[in-house]
Amino acid sequence: MIKTTQVCRKALIALGVSLAVFASASIDAANQKNDLPEIGVVASGAISLDKEMQIGDVLMRQLRGQAPIINDPLLDEYIQDLGNRLVAQADNVKFPFEFFLLNNPAINAFAFFGGHVGVHTGLIYNAKNESELASVLAHEVSHVTQRHIARSIEARQKSSPLQLASALGGILLALASPEAGIAAISAGSAASAQASINYTRQNEKEADSIGIRILAQSGFDPNAAGEFFGTLVEKYRLTSRPPAFLLTHPLPESRVADARTRAASYQRNQVPESLSFHLAKSRILARYYATPEYNINYFETSLERGSYAFKAASEYGLALAYLANEENQKAQKLIDNLLVSDPRNLFYLDTYTDIALATGRTEDAIEKLTAQATLTPRNRVITLNLANALVKNKQYDLAVRILKDYLLIAPDNMLAHQILTDAYTESKNKLEMHQTKAEVYALAASYPRAIDELHHAYNYAGAQNIEKQRIRARIEQFREYQTRLESL
Repeated sequence: MIKTTQVCRKALIALGVSLAVFASASIDAANQKNDLPEIGVVASGAISLDKEMQIGDVLMRQLRGQAPIINDPLLDEYIQDLGNRLVAQADNVKFPFEFFLLNNPAINAFAFFGGHVGVHTGLIYNAKNESELASVLAHEVSHVTQRHIARSIEARQKSSPLQLASALGGILLALASPEAGIAAISAGSAASAQASINYTRQNEKEADSIGIRILAQSGFDPNAAGEFFGTLVEKYRLTSRPPAFLLTHPLPESRVADARTRAASYQRNQVPESLSFHLAKSRILARYYATPEYNINYFETSLERGSYAFKAASEYGLALAYLANEENQKAQKLIDNLLVSDPRNLFYLDTYTDIALATGRTEDAIEKLTAQATLTPRNRVITLNLANALVKNKQYDLAVRILKDYLLIAPDNMLAHQILTDAYTESKNKLEMHQTKAEVYALAASYPRAIDELHHAYNYAGAQNIEKQRIRARIEQFREYQTRLESL
């Protein structure tokens, strides 16, 4: 897993008022309007779709450098597949959606420009079933398709001129810390805050309505939204510190009731439990939350008592806990048994690879992954595991070919670039190593460091004039991106 570089902190904080700040301001639900705004994409005069995508890309790069984004192919694959299932039922989809995970136990999710949807691991871990998780994602998808940030900016500009920078500024600050968003609101003028409150209430109501429709049409239980929201409200009713979700998505009881009423107009889907959902929950606990000792006790107790939705999910979690505790033989036995019953399961194949590499059986991992790659070419889990195993086995050229092919369809994949950097580093190819490191820095909006890496690459280009021209052109691109970032 890649550790993202801490960059552009000053640029992030300097950016202004965000969607999360708008949402945080709406905790007070008094005098809420009952009329929905017109459903459909508003042709915002404040920001075009092209500009929206550009800003979304900039913010995503900044997040990679600031936030604890998880570069976990399995969880990435799971959340993207779930999100795509919902997006397929949405209207007004103008660009591809990117769903990503942050290693944060808070129960929260957020959306911003360009179809980006961030999901905290705490949301997955605390959802009781996949429909509850999907209900939150459907809500966030609706924020994007309805262009709520652009509409909020446009509404604010009608009352007072704003630079785009000041309109976007605190988005990452507020999303990472809803309490900071509340403080930002308190620092502003009362009139400005009230305008944000009124508009956000409408946005949230619209996202609720559209989100529940998307949820039902995607085959999930439409009642899951009201059930999840109601559970949160009840659980934190008497606490002084509500979860992040209730700060960025205020849920007065009337809104919970509205969600339940809307769901009643759809047929209730009898949705079976999802193995992938429970495998993801087990992975989050075993890999990101607790100590190996705690996890071993947790999953062993779960198996002894039969307190699980799927026995396989608890066995998988226990295998991960054993592996983390260097009890490799125990982990191997569990994963081998799981693969017998489900030989193509990506969760099991990934852990089989980790165990094989930990025990020096790299060629076994390569053989199994290569067989799967013929069935699912360019799958992120198989491709990245295979490339990593090939690097460990000193098969650098093949690893490079596989990664370059994969990057044609996923050019922003940080882990792919990191493994590619490792391949070039181990093979002593300093020209390509520095160029690939430059791409990693650029993905985190650290353009000065990216340019510095390209200068190092240029020095290793020798008499390769075409390569030098390509490096110079990339340096100019990064300088342009840096200028664009500073001008927002």
